[in-house]
Amino acid sequence: MPLLRDADLADAFDHAARSYDALVAANPGYHAHLRRSARRLGLPPGGGGLRVLDLGCGTGASTAALAAVLPGADITAVDASAGMLRRAAGRPWGRTVRFVHAPVERLDEAGVSGPFDAVFAAYLLRNAADPDAVLATAHRLLAPGGRMAVHEYALSGRAGHRAVWSAVCGGLVLPVAMLLGDGPLYRHLWRSVVDFDTAGALGRRVERAGFERVRVLPLPGWQTGITHTVVARRPAADRWHAETDGSTGGGRAGTRPHAVRGEDTGPRGGRNPR
Repeated sequence: MPLLRDADLADAFDHAARSYDALVAANPGYHAHLRRSARRLGLPPGGGGLRVLDLGCGTGASTAALAAVLPGADITAVDASAGMLRRAAGRPWGRTVRFVHAPVERLDEAGVSGPFDAVFAAYLLRNAADPDAVLATAHRLLAPGGRMAVHEYALSGRAGHRAVWSAVCGGLVLPVAMLLGDGPLYRHLWRSVVDFDTAGALGRRVERAGFERVRVLPLPGWQTGITHTVVARRPAADRWHAETDGSTGGGRAGTRPHAVRGEDTGPRGGRNPR
């Protein structure tokens, strides 16, 4: 089965937006895991004065996780699916959250510019036609020393974890999705995980994109060995230049970036696939 890409994938998410949150609710730990990955950014408590970019925000579950962990941060949430974004924007939010309809490749045109203190990308990379280009964009938009967390279905490489993933998709997710008329999307999502990087390969991909202090951290529950957080940072020795940001609207391009304190954190105590 060929994977959906670009406009076809955005259209499929548009169609699925009405039922997406209901399917997510059936996934134990889904929202708690997103909050855990947000905490793993290692940002100062509350996030006051920081700028955070949520790439691939979907219906806003990842945005809600960031807002819960970093209530003082200025969050820009981006997605290529207009239907998913409408659902996200319809939630009650503080004035520090704004939503932008744009694919990652066209953030400049949409007025999204850096530097950001952190980038969060949940369930995005494996759905991108060019995941390396997504990582390059995240690197470019981060301030020197800025943090990134990739929250992704990335299998450990063990046969047992792959079997659990396929069993959950085949026995629960796909039958429900087919009844809702979203079978093609969820077949894509099942295959996208099987065909994507293992967790270790994803960590190495992030390193090749120019990030440092890369750590691959597991998540608990039934998703152990299936979902991971990859945390990393743009090297502090990098210099920020407005011209390297490549954008002309919004944001703080060319201004002095925030200094991000603290160190990368490890696991702490505490979307259907997307």
